[in-house]
Amino acid sequence: MQSLHWTIPPILEGHHVTLEPLQPHHAEDLLAAASDGELWNLWYTSVPGPETVWAYLARAIADREAGTAMPFLVRDASGEPVGSTRFFRMDPVVPSLEIGYTWYSARVQRSALNTEAKRLLLGHAFDAMGCSVVELRTHVMNHRSRAAIERLGAHFDGILRRQMRMPDGHLRDTAVYSILDSEWPVVRRNLDFKLEHGGAA
Repeated sequence: MQSLHWTIPPILEGHHVTLEPLQPHHAEDLLAAASDGELWNLWYTSVPGPETVWAYLARAIADREAGTAMPFLVRDASGEPVGSTRFFRMDPVVPSLEIGYTWYSARVQRSALNTEAKRLLLGHAFDAMGCSVVELRTHVMNHRSRAAIERLGAHFDGILRRQMRMPDGHLRDTAVYSILDSEWPVVRRNLDFKLEHGGAA
């Protein structure tokens, strides 16, 4: 029998951040978060903008209903929306999933909020869902994202060339990273240490 952790999206709460299941009424929250830095203009990632937010929401919720994803709205300690992230490519047979579609308002990037969000997501994936491996992928040219993933302690698995069509039409080369369940205790200790000292991952 499949664990309820694979079918019921959690609310993940910490000191700096809360991740709650994304809902259809969160369109304005997503736009408010993305407007800090006009993130929809970044060519190497996909962030919802005024013209695309409804399609973004519809796809995220359809994937959740299909059992392949769990999208989240990210809020800061004051409850303000500051971004989004999700579990996707969920496979309870392996079991494995990918953490992605992650973006944050400019003001909270490289902050303790991001560190804690990853700590909560990874903790739920490994400790509650029992994953054997968690993947993280990003555009090969998104150097900030790659550096953040590497600071987590994730293993660089390689580059998938021309793996994804981006909104502007170009084909993305994708950098692939992973964390195994056997590696999670060390990664967890690293993240907890950073949070105890108030720093970003």
